[in-house]
Amino acid sequence: MESQKKPSILFVCLGNICRSPTAEGVFREKAFKSGMDLEIDSAGTSGYKDGVAPDQRSQKVAASRGYDLSKLKCRKVCEEDFERFDYIVAMDKDNVNNLKRKCPEELQHKISLFLSHCDSEFDEVPDPYYSGLKGFELVLDLIEEASEGLLLKLVR
Repeated sequence: MESQKKPSILFVCLGNICRSPTAEGVFREKAFKSGMDLEIDSAGTSGYKDGVAPDQRSQKVAASRGYDLSKLKCRKVCEEDFERFDYIVAMDKDNVNNLKRKCPEELQHKISLFLSHCDSEFDEVPDPYYSGLKGFELVLDLIEEASEGLLLKLVR
């Protein structure tokens, strides 16, 4: 009997320190609660934070809503990711463009903007790194909303 590969999603931001690990943690929890078996990961288009845990502010805001990011580690997108993942979901247009520059043309259909998966007044998930906790709260709100939309698309 042939085993079927489970759907896989890679969330991407610049440093894999705030937005994409938050998206990984939120999406993992929502997928689990909905009974979906998915491969979920996150990475950054830059590698300047490789191996470190997500930003403490991201962890704090996520934990306040029941998401645990403490075991995640930052990493850079690698060439194999374009083959490995079915969906490569970027937080903003700059990261979409960076991914498309690195991604083979025949695999670029996998790349999407995260907020394109929901009906939001925002086009992009803003980088909260230089903002206060309110910026991290907004990011989490947007990620929760887009996660619901992406999960619905995967169910169909």
